[in-house]
Amino acid sequence: MVPNEIHSKRTNVRWKIGILMWLAITINYLDRANLSAASPDIMRDLHINSAEMGIVMSAFFWSYMIFQIPSGWLADKVGHRISMSLAVAWWSIATAITGLAHGLASLIGLRVLLGVGEAGAMPSNSGIATRWFPDHERGKISAFYDTGSKVGTAIAMPLIVWIVSNFGWKFSFVISGMIGLFWVIAWIWYYNDPEKQKYINKEELSYIRDGQKKKEGLTKEQPMKWYQLFKYRNVWAMCFGFFTLNYAIFFFITWFPAYLVEERGMAAMTMGFTAMIPPLAGIAGEMLGGWTTDYLYFKKQKSLTFSRKFNLVIGMLLATSILFAGITQSIVVCIALLSLSYAGLAFAAAALWCLPGDVAPQNMTSTLGGVQNCASNFGGIIGPIVTGFIITATGSFVPALVVSGIATLLGALTYLFWLGKVEAIKVGPKVDTNNVHY
Repeated sequence: MVPNEIHSKRTNVRWKIGILMWLAITINYLDRANLSAASPDIMRDLHINSAEMGIVMSAFFWSYMIFQIPSGWLADKVGHRISMSLAVAWWSIATAITGLAHGLASLIGLRVLLGVGEAGAMPSNSGIATRWFPDHERGKISAFYDTGSKVGTAIAMPLIVWIVSNFGWKFSFVISGMIGLFWVIAWIWYYNDPEKQKYINKEELSYIRDGQKKKEGLTKEQPMKWYQLFKYRNVWAMCFGFFTLNYAIFFFITWFPAYLVEERGMAAMTMGFTAMIPPLAGIAGEMLGGWTTDYLYFKKQKSLTFSRKFNLVIGMLLATSILFAGITQSIVVCIALLSLSYAGLAFAAAALWCLPGDVAPQNMTSTLGGVQNCASNFGGIIGPIVTGFIITATGSFVPALVVSGIATLLGALTYLFWLGKVEAIKVGPKVDTNNVHY
């Protein structure tokens, strides 16, 4: 029997859980950005040069990418109360003890440990959204929790710089690590699956389950092995499409400040404020994207395929504006185009993070989310390297921006033509032609 069932007014427990999901992603990006903000002091104290610091910064992604699929599998297997608690506690402890690093090797090791823990966040959240939200709210919740990545990155720089300036770089890691551990306490206390959650009433439980075509979490049975997902066309399209999106978006995360200073001649302080504009546009784009895909599906009664592809294709096409940003002479037009590109990427991301719940077989949403996110991080790793080689070879950022624009165009074509009908993979002796095997 569901607690509080005597109440007729529907509770909103799912959105309180949504806030915790958002906080987890915000903390996730705060902790991974801590190193960048504190890097000048760390390099000086530990006698690390720029090349060595580059290796340290990339070390996070080695384990982060590798552990995406295992983390997603674990979340589906043991449940998200355990998986998220383990993930956030792991990366928070790894963050807090970073101050114990005494040289290059130990710093690399701690960043690898951080990546192991942080790998669990996005796959787990995709599964939680599928269990806790009706299908017509999946776009809004996916957009909402993913904006934490932009908020966390935006607040990291001023917050960490202030802590470093006043208390030293080691203390900054302790503080950000402690924030995550407090989150773990709140998560363990509050979270459970809908049927087991003590604060939900029967009206909200019915609202959630009646609004789901695929009711996850009622059993732990998985219909296939994780590697069997690669037999399906839609899985490959999801992976390649996300790869192209991440290729472009990592320009903003890695090379954008250098572009503003070196190519556009901005002073450091001006660059700092200007660099905030595209991420802010991204937050607006993602929230609009989440609302749009749900509105098309629920209010306008469009098919799930149309509702998701509208965001994915339009968003990636808007993102091609990064191609033209390097050509214009006007810095105002340049920033406007880059902001439009970032907003387009975020608009697409709102639907992109719906796809694991839409396409995965029963009880495999987090697993498919991990597969998709693993593939996307190849773009995150390759993009900055290719951009660096292009800049070195040509002495200009313009060709690099053109390549990013081409990547987003390929992404739009992928979602338009390669991605088939958006529906759950059917497992059985007869394969649905919309989820065709290769």
